[in-house]
Amino acid sequence: MTASKSATPSTGSARKPAAAKTGSTAKPATSNGATAAKPAARGAGPSAADQAAIAAVPARMVAAWAAHDADAFADLFTDDGTLMLPGLYQKGKDNIREYMAREYAGAYQGTRVTGAPIDIKPLQAGAVALITRGGVIPAGQTELPDSAAIQASWILVKRNRKWLLAVYQNCPVNPAA
Repeated sequence: MTASKSATPSTGSARKPAAAKTGSTAKPATSNGATAAKPAARGAGPSAADQAAIAAVPARMVAAWAAHDADAFADLFTDDGTLMLPGLYQKGKDNIREYMAREYAGAYQGTRVTGAPIDIKPLQAGAVALITRGGVIPAGQTELPDSAAIQASWILVKRNRKWLLAVYQNCPVNPAA
């Protein structure tokens, strides 16, 4: 797997996640997909129910990845959503679906993802930035190697009462020098 392939969407939890930032509105996704959210620290932020739904998006990604289900993965995005990984730019749900189907059969075969929300930042009504830390656990391994750890920014928008990814972008925590 190339360096750019190892920095992939973060979700799940096979490693103890980083401590949540003070004032964070999200708690980590657990290995069984359960999530919880703290009450909003800011008056203009999302409701407690929305915070829980936002924090659950990474758990939905874990489930899609565990099943190597490109349709479920793509369904996390808006129709014009964007997936950006080091060296990769995919725009549109159909392109994301095709990319993930190809990679689940190739470089991502047998892999798992891990990670946890560490902060929710309200942007405006119906839009938030979700910050996570995690990575791709290589096939046959049980822990995330430090070299594969990533930080990710998720821009989520609320459409028809559902939180979807408008933009997902990640970068290595420990880029090669």
